[in-house]
Amino acid sequence: MRFQIEPLTVWTDPVTSPRRSSGVFRASWKSTLDLLQREAGLLGADLVVLQVDAGKADIRQDGMLRARAHVEFPGVVVSFSSDHGPLRYAADTYQQEWGGALPAWQANVRAIALTLEALRAVDRYGVTRRAEQYVGFRALPAAEGGFASSDDAVRWMRDQASPHAKDADTATPNGLYRFLAKQLHPDTGGTADDWERLDQARRLLKEAKLL
Repeated sequence: MRFQIEPLTVWTDPVTSPRRSSGVFRASWKSTLDLLQREAGLLGADLVVLQVDAGKADIRQDGMLRARAHVEFPGVVVSFSSDHGPLRYAADTYQQEWGGALPAWQANVRAIALTLEALRAVDRYGVTRRAEQYVGFRALPAAEGGFASSDDAVRWMRDQASPHAKDADTATPNGLYRFLAKQLHPDTGGTADDWERLDQARRLLKEAKLL
């Protein structure tokens, strides 16, 4: 199984307040990955994507985070394809309250791994035969234009803007849209397909109140 860390472009889930201390977990990052690998693997995953609030420069070539990477927002999203369809888990429950405690984002990844373990334990008594416990965590099907979520739309916008704008990785969704509206308009050399896709992203982000 492979792990791949990607930048968390925008947090679209409810924000937890107040948060719990990450000090409740006494575990190494390796043990957290081992647990996540086991649980996701039992569900049929072969690639686990972890979205973390870090820039592309903080991600190593092997897809993992650099040791000195700065992660400000503690929330993480873990997603993978499974035997029950695409699954998505988001957590920002824990924060680092003292120096020796587990980094907040790692604590939230561990919380997700432990949740997967607990969900699998539900099958122990043979009642959940249709994987009912995973229904609420299934990723939404791709929306119009292929965007599965507002986060997916922002990621596409950053990819489109990055060859032309140095600050694409840190720009707001509104700033990205304004920039791309000039770049992708058919009157300025853009294609009709790209313009339609940008409009679909705009509508999705407007529904999420990000524009």
